[in-house]
Amino acid sequence: MLLVFGSLLKLPAFLHPHIPVEKPTDGILFKALLDLLKPYGEANPIIYPFLSFTFLYLQAVMLTGFINTQRMMSRANYFPGMAYMLITSLFPEWNYFSAPLLINFILVLVLSRLFKIYNQPRALGSVFNIGIALGVASFVFFPSITFIIWILLALAVMRSFRLNEWLVCILGVTTPFYFYTVYLFVTNNWSWSRLWPYFSINLPVVQQSVWLAGSVFLLAVPFLAGGYYVQEGLRRMLIQVRKGWSLLLLYLFGGLFIPFVNSTDNFENWIMAAIPLAAFHACTYLYSSFRILPLLLFWLTVAFIIGYQYYYIAGWG
Repeated sequence: MLLVFGSLLKLPAFLHPHIPVEKPTDGILFKALLDLLKPYGEANPIIYPFLSFTFLYLQAVMLTGFINTQRMMSRANYFPGMAYMLITSLFPEWNYFSAPLLINFILVLVLSRLFKIYNQPRALGSVFNIGIALGVASFVFFPSITFIIWILLALAVMRSFRLNEWLVCILGVTTPFYFYTVYLFVTNNWSWSRLWPYFSINLPVVQQSVWLAGSVFLLAVPFLAGGYYVQEGLRRMLIQVRKGWSLLLLYLFGGLFIPFVNSTDNFENWIMAAIPLAAFHACTYLYSSFRILPLLLFWLTVAFIIGYQYYYIAGWG
């Protein structure tokens, strides 16, 4: 049902396929992937929305599996996956094949590993792997390097402070940079800009519209309601689950900060906040005592998505 539901929501993206282009914030791995796909994309542009939909669907399944396996909610359900497919349809750019979309895979895996080290007596190996994952992520989408702050805060939340674990995490992040530096020296291509691209923090330029206001409203209301329900149920949760929700909240702050790094005039980078938002949205759909509320939110969101997507495709947006 999640696959069918997602297919119907994402159908407009297939009508006019968006062909991705390289951006300054894209890492060398993503640029290499674009070069690999370019001959096929020029012949069949539909390959890009197909890949985007596949990745979004797999991320929805991964998020649902994480929430259910770690018992983050009172019972197993598919609301996280449904919420993720809804949220990523609120902005047409979130259906594009992009580097931030790929980063969501890595961040979900990192989130899962951070959750598992809570009761792990010897976690240096896991912490090092988490650092390596983030280091590799920066070669896909360079601004994702700022998630090192989230990981360090997550370590402080999940475990008592151990300086050696923090240093091992930082060592893991720098390991891919070390090997890339060696490669650049060996091939006589060394330059600081290759290792550390342009980095700036400024306000993103966003074009205001009624549709944008509607998308923000449909993101904010279920999130605030979900946050309320999580807060209400904290006393009945296991300590590990409470810490898990804290990780998701920190993850959200990190995702909302990313668009301010090397900012652009579109919403592609904002998709990195969709994973934690979907988790809180799922709580609204599951815990609401007024059953009419989740039904209204769901159908209002679906109607808005259909209107916005076709309005955008028509070239009016």
